[in-house]
Amino acid sequence: MKTSDFYFNLPEELIAQKPLEKRDESRLMVLDKNTGEIEHKIFKDVLDYLKEGDCLVLNNTRVLPARLIGEKLETKGKMEFLLLKRIDIDTWEVLVKPGKRAKIGAKFSFGNKLIAQVIDIGEEGARIVKFSYDGVFEEILDELGSMPLPPYITEKLEDKERYQTVYSKHEGSAAAPTAGLHFTKELLEKIKQKGVEIAFVTLHVGLGTFRPVKVENILEHKMHSEFYTIEKEEADKINNCKKQGGRIIPVGTTSCRTLESVANEDGVLQAKSGWTDIFIYPGYEFKVVDALITNFHLPESTLIMLVGALTGKENILNAYNTAVDEKYRFFSFGDAMFIK
Repeated sequence: MKTSDFYFNLPEELIAQKPLEKRDESRLMVLDKNTGEIEHKIFKDVLDYLKEGDCLVLNNTRVLPARLIGEKLETKGKMEFLLLKRIDIDTWEVLVKPGKRAKIGAKFSFGNKLIAQVIDIGEEGARIVKFSYDGVFEEILDELGSMPLPPYITEKLEDKERYQTVYSKHEGSAAAPTAGLHFTKELLEKIKQKGVEIAFVTLHVGLGTFRPVKVENILEHKMHSEFYTIEKEEADKINNCKKQGGRIIPVGTTSCRTLESVANEDGVLQAKSGWTDIFIYPGYEFKVVDALITNFHLPESTLIMLVGALTGKENILNAYNTAVDEKYRFFSFGDAMFIK
């Protein structure tokens, strides 16, 4: 299977630059994965497509304000750090711009409150740095850091909370699980009242989620690795729903990848933490997932390949071309799709 099989033409003006005023008033494309039939709705209409006995699975990760602007101590040259992954309490894997100034041993200062020293060079040019500071690291980061918006968003985000889900809880992501941005607390309450179970998993989203597939044969693509956790109580909710014939509906590709990573061959989940680099593409047999709520993804990305595994390649490409024709808004702050 080729990367180019997942290409579609996306006009730049359809890339959403800012969130809508009301989270649940994004557009919603409803796609029948078996027939390819398409309906056009508003996101809050998702309530009509959820049934009593279903289980909605949400990723409750929280995005770190992971972009830091500082200076190199020796030269005072401006530097940008992007925190990717915590290795231990004060050691992080980071992206540094400009990278050539970040040699092993180099030191950098951020707001005179945070010092970073490069101690190693990691994969694909990432730096391993050790931070020193007085106080609580998370509080300093909250004060000095900004949201690491994807490269295709060029406008400033006025309210940092709009790049967090309303149920975000555990800090650790370099990017938001964006399908969840459409939910309000009121909509989630209505979903519960309908008899839909809500379960949570945690997967800390890495910037690898935006990494393009650079090989033509998709089997040669190396997936990024991300840390996940699923608690026993949440695993039990999902297992019980499945046992009673309800549908398991993850919100976002991150929740989907977590469930499919944790499940055994019979589709049963256990409490577990670990790292996953699962790559889901057409031909994959889903063990847990029955339906999916997701945003519209980049052409030729691993994410469009994942949704194509659920719908079939022809159905997903037809849906995406329809979304372009109908001027849906794409990517992180864009519109949503319910694959039923």
